[in-house]
Amino acid sequence: MSKTGPLERVEVALQPQERFEEFLRSRGLRNTTQRRLLVEQVFSRHEHFDADGLMEQLPRKGEKDYVSRPTVYRTLKEFVDAGLLKSFQLDGRTVYEHDYGYPQHDHLYCTKCERLFEFQSDELTNLRDQVAAEQGFRVSSHRLIIQGTCQACSRQRRKKRQQDLV
Repeated sequence: MSKTGPLERVEVALQPQERFEEFLRSRGLRNTTQRRLLVEQVFSRHEHFDADGLMEQLPRKGEKDYVSRPTVYRTLKEFVDAGLLKSFQLDGRTVYEHDYGYPQHDHLYCTKCERLFEFQSDELTNLRDQVAAEQGFRVSSHRLIIQGTCQACSRQRRKKRQQDLV
């Protein structure tokens, strides 16, 4: 069975802020105002993003709660190291997504509008496990991104073609 659309959160013991605080303590790092602000911003909604997109959502230089670009990049790496985010390369940029509190899933990527659609497939997971077992391979994780054109972009393309014929 496949499920597309918003993913259901998985029950976790700690909130992202608490888990990140625990991670920082284990490494002898301080939980700065900038780090707290970034945790709040990143986990206020479930979406895929890159560092530039996150920077656009933050206060500008000279404004209250400004966070520098190097601090954003360093903190995003810490979020990945803490198990809060996953990162992957897509069209030459690093894209981040929530990992902590969300189930294993895969993606459809529209090369026209550049949207990522999440989906879960029991059949795909079963096939992955079957192939791994046949090879004596122990799966720790996987990432699948299927590239193509979404329904909305496909419709736009067809309309343009019909107009060209008139």
